[in-house]
Amino acid sequence: MEQKTIMIVGLGLIGGSIAKALSAFTPHRVLGMDVDPEVLDEAVACGAIERQGYEEDLPKIDILWLCLYPQAAVEFARKHGAALKRSCIVTDACGIKNAVCPQLKELSKELGFVFVGGHPMAGKERNGFAVSEATLFRGASYLLVPCGAPQWAESTMEELALQMGFGRVVKTTPEHHDEMIAYTSQLPHALACAYVLSPRCPGHRGYSAGSYRDVSRVARINETLWTELFLENREALSRELSTLMENLSAIQTAIDTEDAETLKGLLRQGREVKEALGE
Repeated sequence: MEQKTIMIVGLGLIGGSIAKALSAFTPHRVLGMDVDPEVLDEAVACGAIERQGYEEDLPKIDILWLCLYPQAAVEFARKHGAALKRSCIVTDACGIKNAVCPQLKELSKELGFVFVGGHPMAGKERNGFAVSEATLFRGASYLLVPCGAPQWAESTMEELALQMGFGRVVKTTPEHHDEMIAYTSQLPHALACAYVLSPRCPGHRGYSAGSYRDVSRVARINETLWTELFLENREALSRELSTLMENLSAIQTAIDTEDAETLKGLLRQGREVKEALGE
């Protein structure tokens, strides 16, 4: 792939890690935009970006990577999309797709850029550029949501993801993406928050080991971002919450009624599902 100029908008954990991975593992020029001037200074100082990006750079870039909250990403494209050249790929890193892809696809038709949706499946409990790292995506999945983009643009983003260290690229639709993410990402975050709201939580030290750590890890949450993600994907997430509560209720009923056989059967089913997946 020939050298491209890539603008990263939003240098938080994901945007910062994308910038660092691009600068470390690919030949491309990386510019950055962020509302925090100190973050931009730090990104330049550590080599994550070549320099700060400006509005006047937009007509010259090849890829615009929107690492913003979902509706902020849409609004940035709406405001600046007309300045981009027609061959510019606009992509995103949003954790939901039904709420953003249709809008960005429509804007691409209206304003003339090329849209390819994306979602890097990696993260940490902490947020911000300070905890971003070039190797965050090593071996991870990159979810590609083409949304009818031309094959050359789809192939460009797939190749770029692999250059950055992603282990595989999974192509999907906005609908299937949001159904699966409700289960694999949003439900665990909701569960972790509910779990640590127990009055027992503050006294866990000395009584906890791996199980507490594993279940509670993602409760260290960005509540503003995740409120938007939960509400934008509320139907799929609500279905998963209902399923979880039904399963927990079945286990609780078996415990309350001292029904050892039913309880054993439910626990066996869980073990067998996990073992069948080879994990």
